[in-house]
Amino acid sequence: MSVRTVAVLGAGHGGCAAAADLGARGYSVRLHGRREESLVPLREQGGIRAKGIQDGLFPIDLLTTDVAEAVEGADLVMLAVPSVAHRYYAEALAPIMHPGIPIFVNPGHTGGGLHFVHELRQAGYTDEIRTGETVTLTYICRKTGPAEVDIFSYTKRLKFSGFPGKYADEMFALIEPLYPEIVQVSSVLETGLTNINAVFHVPGMVMNAGWIEDTGGDFLFYREGITPAVGRVTKAVDDERLAVAKALGVPSASFLENFHQAGLTTKEAMDSGDISRACVESEPNKAIKSPPSLDHRYMHEDVGYGLVPFAAFGDLAGVDTPTIDGLVHVSSSMMGLDFARDGLTLERMGLEGIAAKDLARFVEQGA
Repeated sequence: MSVRTVAVLGAGHGGCAAAADLGARGYSVRLHGRREESLVPLREQGGIRAKGIQDGLFPIDLLTTDVAEAVEGADLVMLAVPSVAHRYYAEALAPIMHPGIPIFVNPGHTGGGLHFVHELRQAGYTDEIRTGETVTLTYICRKTGPAEVDIFSYTKRLKFSGFPGKYADEMFALIEPLYPEIVQVSSVLETGLTNINAVFHVPGMVMNAGWIEDTGGDFLFYREGITPAVGRVTKAVDDERLAVAKALGVPSASFLENFHQAGLTTKEAMDSGDISRACVESEPNKAIKSPPSLDHRYMHEDVGYGLVPFAAFGDLAGVDTPTIDGLVHVSSSMMGLDFARDGLTLERMGLEGIAAKDLARFVEQGA
C-alpha cells in the first residue's frame, strides 16, 4: 500500500505546514479544522501560502470541519495537533474507524500514541489499530498569518515508532516516502522519552515568565531566552529523563545529541556541553519569538503532556525526578492549574497497573 491521499487533522502550525508541503509534492490533501473561522481565510485565499522549503500558494483539495468527510477514502490520517487535542480526535474518529485506517500522530511527544489509542478505546473502538508517531513535528515551522506559514526546514533524523510495536515496520514503510528523514527506533517508549520540547520549553517559560508577561513575548525565545541559568536547569531535567529511560531499559541520548541530530544546532555547540550555546546557535530557531503569554502550548502541552508523563514513567521505574516535579508544581501555581492531576498520567496512557517488567511487552502487543 502507498499513500496518495492524506487527511490532515488540525489547521495550526503543523497542519498547515503539512498541507502545503504535501500538496506541493503531489499528494491529495484534506485539511480538517475544528472551527470554521480557522478555515475561512484559507478558502478566501484559495489555499495556504507558504515560504521556506515550499514557496507559493498551495490549494487544498478539501477544507472541512467534518472529521468523517476529511477521513473518508484517505490512505493516511495525520494528527497534526497538540497533545491536548488527542482526546477530541479519538472521540470523533471512534465511530468511523476501521482497521484499514492507519493513524500518524505527528508529533507524539511523550506517550501521545499511547494516549490516543487509550482514548480511542475509551470512546468505544475495539478493533485493530495501527499508529505511528514521531517524537516531535516533522517540520520546523510557524504560522505567520491566518492563511500563511513559514516552513523553515524538515526535522532531521526524526525518531519514529509504532504502536502496537508489532505493526511498526508496516507503519514505517507507509510513512517514510512522505518523510524520508524519519528513523525507526525501538518503541514508543523511546520516542516518548526523547521529547526535547518538554525538556527545554518548560524551563524557558518558567524562568522567563516575567519577561513574557511584561513584553508580550517580544524577544527571541531560543536565542535570548535560553540563558546559561536556563540551560543548567534544562540539563537537570534532561539528566532525570535519561535516568528514567535507563531504569526502564529504553535507549536514549542526551538533549544535546538529539538537538544536533534533528539539525537544530551545530556540532561544536553539542560538543561544548552547553545547552544555552546550542540554542543560541540554532539556525532553524533563530527568528522564532517567545510565546506572547504563559497561556500557551509550551506550558499546557509541555508540562501536562511532557513533564507529567516523564515523572509518571519515573514513578513506574522507581526513579526520583525532583527537578521535573518542581517545575510541574511551580507551573501549576503560575497557571492556577493542577498539571499533575490533569496531565498525561499512567492511567491516561493506558498503563495503570502495568509493572515496569511488563511495559515492553505491552507496547509491542498493544494489550
